[in-house]
Amino acid sequence: MGKVIFVSAGPGVADLITVRGARALAQADVVLFDALTDPALREHAPRAQWIDVGKRGFCHSTKQTAINAALVKQAQQHGLVVRLKGGDASVFGRLEEELIALAEAGIESEVVPGVTAAIAAAAHTQRPLTRRGAGRSVSLTTAMTKDGELVAHRSADTEVFYMAGQQLAALSRKLLDAGWPADTPVLAVSRAGCADALASDHTVATLPAASMLHKGRPTVVTVGAGAAPLARIPADTTRSAAEHPLVEALSD
Repeated sequence: MGKVIFVSAGPGVADLITVRGARALAQADVVLFDALTDPALREHAPRAQWIDVGKRGFCHSTKQTAINAALVKQAQQHGLVVRLKGGDASVFGRLEEELIALAEAGIESEVVPGVTAAIAAAAHTQRPLTRRGAGRSVSLTTAMTKDGELVAHRSADTEVFYMAGQQLAALSRKLLDAGWPADTPVLAVSRAGCADALASDHTVATLPAASMLHKGRPTVVTVGAGAAPLARIPADTTRSAAEHPLVEALSD
């Protein structure tokens, strides 16, 4: 009986994977990988067998029950199996179902954390998800329920919606219904973490305009404080680095 390590590949390019994740890949006998993981990650596991179990929304993909069964089967036949998931495995990655399947089969598992798309989008646009005095809370939400219903909430200063790219116009209406003011800033980023990432600024009311730009691309939508452009610090409140009290104390 082998072991399964869930490795979070990060969104986009291969070098967003963690050092621990890369080390796990290097030791793997088998890698079961998601659709959006960078093919360049194969360089970290040259001796492993790679099995495509990719899942994509709104199109044909591997059923979750089949993935669970494949994980159990491969772990029963090999010493180390890596389940390579895009983004962070714990964020909308169907991780719980796979962990349960392994636990029921008596198979040991480990989870390696990683970078999720919301963080990659914030980094790409240099817009922190939390803002001092304005954005104290962040919510990560899947726009689509398991029943295919589009939902939106207003439960935090910043809301990040995953898997909404094909329904931006409908999301705009849902956001208004949830109580977001029409002029609330909205940031749409598609293929966050990739070299061809695209970002566009909108408001809740004008979000439908983003549909064509991000069409066919995995998109995260940030609403609220974390979507706003950087605010300028008033000149009379700034100090040069040399004038900072900490610097002055260290130089004494």
